[in-house]
Amino acid sequence: MNLKEVLLIDDNSIDNYINQYIVEKANVAKTITIKSSPIEALEYLKNKEDQYPELIFLDIKMPEMDGFGFLEIFGKFMEEKKINTHIIMLTSSHNVADIEKSNNNPYVKKYLIKPLDTNKLGELLKEFF
Repeated sequence: MNLKEVLLIDDNSIDNYINQYIVEKANVAKTITIKSSPIEALEYLKNKEDQYPELIFLDIKMPEMDGFGFLEIFGKFMEEKKINTHIIMLTSSHNVADIEKSNNNPYVKKYLIKPLDTNKLGELLKEFF
């Protein structure tokens, strides 16, 4: 499996480190990009000239803007750039409202509870790629 890019969006540097390690270990992406806030990630995507990452792991609970705020703005971006993008909510939230809201969002492909591990990543790759 060789994705061009995986984007990790989480304000927790330890979670980003673990997620980066899992993705690197699985050797599934040429590039792993890490953004510590949805605002940073949106700015990155807005300025990206080619296709968006095929896989985005998005946390929900973050300061300034949460994952749902990211999704709202992401939805307004050009469809051609995001057509192959799969967003996975990767969160510690077991909140039923968060799960339901994620499942009803057209850009969210799956809702996962942290931590990411090789088994969860393998299942995602089988399911979507």
